[in-house]
Amino acid sequence: MKVHKLIPSIDWSISSREMQDILNSTHDAIVAVNRKGIIILFNTAAERLLGIKAWKAYGEYARDIIPGSRLHCVLETGLPELNQKQETGGICILTNRVPVRDENNRIVGAVAVFRDMTEIRQLAEEMTCIKEMKNLLEAIINTSQDVISVVDDQGKIIMVNPAYTRVIGMRKDEVVGKPPTVDIRQGESVHLRVMQSMEAVRGVPLKVGPANREVIINAAPLIIDGRLRGSVAMAHDVSEFKFLSAEPNSMQALMSQEQARYTFHDIVASGPVMKAAVENACRAALTPATVLLAGESGTGKELFAHAIHNGSQRKYRRFIRVNCAAIPETLLESELFGYEAGAFSGALKSGKKGLLEEADGGTLFLDEIGEIPSSIQVKLLRVLQEREITRVGGVRTFELDLRIIAATNKNLEDEVRKGNFRKDLFYRISVFPITIPPLRQRCGDLPVLCRHLLTKLNREYGRSVQGIAETAANLLDGYNWPGNVRELENVLGRALINMHFNEYIILPVHLPPLASGKEPGVERECADGSVQTLAEIMEEAERRAITAAVARCGGNRAEAACCLNISLRTLYYKLEKYGLSRGSPE
Repeated sequence: MKVHKLIPSIDWSISSREMQDILNSTHDAIVAVNRKGIIILFNTAAERLLGIKAWKAYGEYARDIIPGSRLHCVLETGLPELNQKQETGGICILTNRVPVRDENNRIVGAVAVFRDMTEIRQLAEEMTCIKEMKNLLEAIINTSQDVISVVDDQGKIIMVNPAYTRVIGMRKDEVVGKPPTVDIRQGESVHLRVMQSMEAVRGVPLKVGPANREVIINAAPLIIDGRLRGSVAMAHDVSEFKFLSAEPNSMQALMSQEQARYTFHDIVASGPVMKAAVENACRAALTPATVLLAGESGTGKELFAHAIHNGSQRKYRRFIRVNCAAIPETLLESELFGYEAGAFSGALKSGKKGLLEEADGGTLFLDEIGEIPSSIQVKLLRVLQEREITRVGGVRTFELDLRIIAATNKNLEDEVRKGNFRKDLFYRISVFPITIPPLRQRCGDLPVLCRHLLTKLNREYGRSVQGIAETAANLLDGYNWPGNVRELENVLGRALINMHFNEYIILPVHLPPLASGKEPGVERECADGSVQTLAEIMEEAERRAITAAVARCGGNRAEAACCLNISLRTLYYKLEKYGLSRGSPE
C-alpha cells in the first residue's frame, strides 16, 4: 500500500535537457532528422566520430553535411537499413538507420546509430588471436604422451587429453564435468590438495581407473592475476618405470631388448586384396585379441606381426620372436616355459626364465606354430586360457600379461582334422585370423613392390638402379612366384649383382634363372630334351648380353664395348664368334 501511495507522487517525465545529457553520454554516435531530413539531434559521440560540430549540423540537411548518409532514403522508403558500412571522412563506420513513426504509424523522422569499425576490428582480431591460442594449447595438450587433466576453480574436470583415456582407461565424457575424485581408486585427489594448499606437489602415487592402474602424479595450481583458477596434473604410468628398473641397468635393458622394427607404413599394399589384409591387421592392433596370421611362406607374416605390435598399446614393451620350427622338440618346452634349478641334467643352477616370461607385458610372436608338438600344445593352451605358466620341473605358477601373435603357412583346419593340431588350441589362437594373400594374387602390387625393394637393395648394395625395363617387367609379371615376396627380393638382388655399375635399368639379361626352368631369353633344355652344358649356357648368355648392349648403344660398338667393360678388339672378336658382325650397324 505504501508503494501504491508513492507511485502517483513520482514525476516520470524527462526534460529535454536530461534527454540531451543522456544522449551525449552514450558511446555510440546518434544522428536524428525530422520528416524533411533536417538534423534535429547530433550527440557528442557523433561530433567526435564525424569531426563536425553540433552547432554546425543542427538545421542542416543530413545528406548535405554527412557524406554517405542515407537517412533521406529511409524517410522515402520507410524501411530500416541495418548493419550497413559507411565511408565518411576516411573512417569506416557501421551504422543502423531506422525510421521514426508516431502513434498513427506515420513517418516523422529517422535515426542513425553508428560506431567506428576500428574498435570492432580490434575486438575481432583479439578474439581470433585468443581462439588460435586456445586451439594451439589444446593441440599441444592432445599430442602429449603424458596424461594431463585440468580442473577449474569450482573443482570440476574441464579437460583431459587422449593419453588420459589410453592410460587411465576412462572416456572423456565419463570424467569431464565430474569432480577430480571420479577416476581415483586408491589415494586422495591431488587436484583438491593443491587447490587447498596453493602449492605444487610431485611424485604422489595413486591407483586410478577401472584397472587400478598405478600412476605417479605431479600437480600444480593455476594462478592467474593472483587468483586461483584451477589446477593441472600430469600422470606417469608406473609400469613403465617398473619395466625399466627390472634390470640392473635400465637403459641398457631397454636398448638390448627385442623390438619390432616394422610398422604398417612398411607394408606395400596398393591392390584391394592386400589392402583388406592391412585394414584387418590395423583393427586387430587396437585390441588385445590373439591374432593368427595365415599365408604361404614369404608373404610377409613376420612383417605383419611387427606392425601389429607397433600399432598396439604394447609398442614400447618387448616383442619376442620364436620360430617354433627352428628349435628342436626336446628343447622347445624349456625354451618357451623356462625351468627350475635341477629340472634336468645340464640345467642352470639358478634356473632360467622362458620366452613366455621374457615377453611378459609385451608381445610373443610364435612363427610356424603348426610345428609345435601335441605335448606342448596342451601347456600353451593353458597359457592362453589361464594367463599363467609353470616352469619345467617346478610347481609354482607365474601370472603373465602378454599378447600372442601366431603365424603358420599350414592349413590348420586340415591339421585339426588330421589330428596333428588340437581343436581347442586352434580356436584359442584364431580369435582374429588374418590371411595374407600370395604375391600371384596381389593384382597391381608387383610394380610398387619392385620399386620398394629396389630402394632397399640400392641402400644395401651401394647401387643406384633406377628401374626395370618393360621387357624384364613383363617376365616378372608372367612368373608365378611360389616363393612370394621373399623370392622377388632374391631375384632383384641377384639382378643388381649381375649389373655393371654404369647400368641403371634392369634388363632381361640381368635376371637370374627363375624356378620355372627357364632363364629369361636362355633355353635350359635343347629341342631333343637334352640338358645344355654350363659352357653352352654361358655362351648363350654372353651372346645375348652383347646383342643387347649394341642395340642399347644404337650400334655404336665403341660405346657398347665401354658399357660391357671390355676392349673394342675383344668386342669385335666376340661379334665374329657369335655371327653378329654381318649386318650389324657401325
